[in-house]
Amino acid sequence: MLAKANSLLPAFTRTTAFRLMATYVAVFVTVAAVIAGVILWQTNELLIRQVFATLSAEAEGLRELALQRGPEAAARTVAERSNDSKTNLYFLTDAQGRRIAGNLNRWPPELREGKGGLFHYAVASDAGTVEHLAIGLPVALPGGQRLLVARDVEETRQFIERVRLLFIGGFGLLVVIGLAGGLLASRAILRRITQMTATSESIMSGDLSQRISTTGSGDELDELARNLNAMLDRIEHLMAGLREVSDNIAHDLKTPLNRLRNRAEAVLREARTIEDYQEGLERTIEQADEIIRTFNALLLIARLEAGAVDESKEVFDLTALVGDLVELYGPHAEESDRQLTFDAPGEILVLANRQLIGQAIANLIDNALKYGEPAPGSANGSGVRDIEVALRRTGSGVEVIVADHGPGIPQGDRERALKRFVRLEASRTRPGSGLGLSLVAAVARLHDGQVRLEDNEPGLRVVLSWPVPAGLEASNSRMSAGEARNC
Repeated sequence: MLAKANSLLPAFTRTTAFRLMATYVAVFVTVAAVIAGVILWQTNELLIRQVFATLSAEAEGLRELALQRGPEAAARTVAERSNDSKTNLYFLTDAQGRRIAGNLNRWPPELREGKGGLFHYAVASDAGTVEHLAIGLPVALPGGQRLLVARDVEETRQFIERVRLLFIGGFGLLVVIGLAGGLLASRAILRRITQMTATSESIMSGDLSQRISTTGSGDELDELARNLNAMLDRIEHLMAGLREVSDNIAHDLKTPLNRLRNRAEAVLREARTIEDYQEGLERTIEQADEIIRTFNALLLIARLEAGAVDESKEVFDLTALVGDLVELYGPHAEESDRQLTFDAPGEILVLANRQLIGQAIANLIDNALKYGEPAPGSANGSGVRDIEVALRRTGSGVEVIVADHGPGIPQGDRERALKRFVRLEASRTRPGSGLGLSLVAAVARLHDGQVRLEDNEPGLRVVLSWPVPAGLEASNSRMSAGEARNC
């Protein structure tokens, strides 16, 4: 039944904003009502105490008058005061209860026990007889006489009643304004939630270009929308990359697999001697190894993008690592009649994954050797530094620079060159899978860094940079200062 009743309520009444506003208004009105009730009660008690104090003083004065000058003097005074005022009330009786003086026509039945308190009495007016409220205090006089001294408090009662009605009206107005404010707030929030829901439904239907709109107010819903839009940008980027990877896999992996199968089939069909079979198997193994390297590179990039190697970072000397790589690739550069040089300002300590940084720098050097060959007719004799590897300290990190003097990469293709399976060589005759720069970019992202492709005029200049913790940066700065003094 409760669920059915909730379903019948308007949608905005089921929002958190409306319920919070309604709860706040209910609590506020309840607390305010209690406070107002206490104030009214205390005010009423204070007025009654003040009237009783006045009545007590007057009653004591009349009793003293009767003791000193006799009951007749007290009766004359009561008669005079009864004629002079309509709010001062009196009723004087003898020992047998017969009325002697006063402006009341009877002894109030509410005060028969001889105690003071509130009572009602009738007052004649143009509209007829009306009932007023009064406070009376009985007092005994000499000779068995009884005197009632009272005050009309009808105006005070009406004032208290008006204040009470004013409080009730104010509370009612507050409830209406609070619920109206909750209604407006909940409708505004519900409208934005509805927009978010509609956008999410469009996205779930396949339109990943949709984004949640923001109002620019900077509130929590805008912050949520910005975070969701950032997540959607990332998802769209990953989906686009997945589609691109799928297309490239169909081209870059299917073709080698077909070649592998055709070569094996050709060996089975054409080989006649053991040497022919051996040569065919060697070629098949080489192609299989190339495919395995491609898959290994894909798996490594996936691990990097998942951040699965963050715990393996360590502090090491980047200069020594890059120097070892330059020494390793030096003979290969000499075979192509080129030189591989290395320039570093000294020891540079970094916090990173040593294996991944080494793999990324090795990829850059390997790419420079493969694709950084100078154009025909350019100077390429002994002593030409046509592949330069350098390290540089920056204000908050370190840069690894690998530059060649080859054909370079056009400005419009540099961003695309960092994606998976992108090979700018149209013929695709050179070995490679198009994952080298993509792996470097993934390593940079893992270390909160970046990869920049720049013009080396001529050639390509690749800059791999990432931040260095403050402690290591201070150590590197001290080492730089020491080296400068030694120079």
